[in-house]
Amino acid sequence: MKRILAKRHVDVLAQFAWSKVLLAFDFDGTLAPIVADRDAAEMRDSTRTLLDKVARLYPCAIISGRGRADVADRTDGIPMRHILGNHGMEPGADLGAFAREMSVVRPEIEHRLGTIPGVDVEDKRYSLAVHYRRSRQKREARRAIHEAVASLSLPMRTIPGKLVVNVVPRAAAHKGDAVIALREREGVDTAVYVGDDATDEDVFELDQPGRLLSIRVGASNRSSAPYYIRDQREIDSLLRRLARFREKGGRP
Repeated sequence: MKRILAKRHVDVLAQFAWSKVLLAFDFDGTLAPIVADRDAAEMRDSTRTLLDKVARLYPCAIISGRGRADVADRTDGIPMRHILGNHGMEPGADLGAFAREMSVVRPEIEHRLGTIPGVDVEDKRYSLAVHYRRSRQKREARRAIHEAVASLSLPMRTIPGKLVVNVVPRAAAHKGDAVIALREREGVDTAVYVGDDATDEDVFELDQPGRLLSIRVGASNRSSAPYYIRDQREIDSLLRRLARFREKGGRP
């Protein structure tokens, strides 16, 4: 992986910034730091100010595993062009069917995992997030979650995350589908996507040289993203650079 803000690579970012481009971001771990209490997640004031500036210079989107309304509340006042929740499926045409599927499998998962300490099932209506951050035996908890999903009456797809297993309908769109659809909807030529987690690999794995720039938060030799920023705090530097490229006199 190559650091996108390094002098020898920043021209790549400049070329995308000066094109007809859509910027898209994950929320947790990308725009906001990861925190133990998911309800307490929020952007730093500096990130909020920079994102507001960038969103007035580019068409911008957030594609998050959270519910759409949840993300909208946390970014209230920032002129985001699009906010997509539930890993890119919300809003969407098949939400009614997905909600019905989740209403069937949710009680099944809760029943199978209800006796395992430290496991918490978060219902996001169109998907579930099974958290095991508080478990003292994380490997065993993760195994139990996957066994529970494998035994469900309806087939589901799982997406691993940071101390969470996301459970989504098998037919649901993923973040990669969402980025392509947004790019077409906006009528732009290119897209830049920034994310930090396994759910973002659906974007990173897209093979679209010249049309998609994928940036991971944190270097990883297991990721398909070609570029990275060092950590979540460096999102401010990335946003600042993107704003500079669009402002009068901006230079790499």
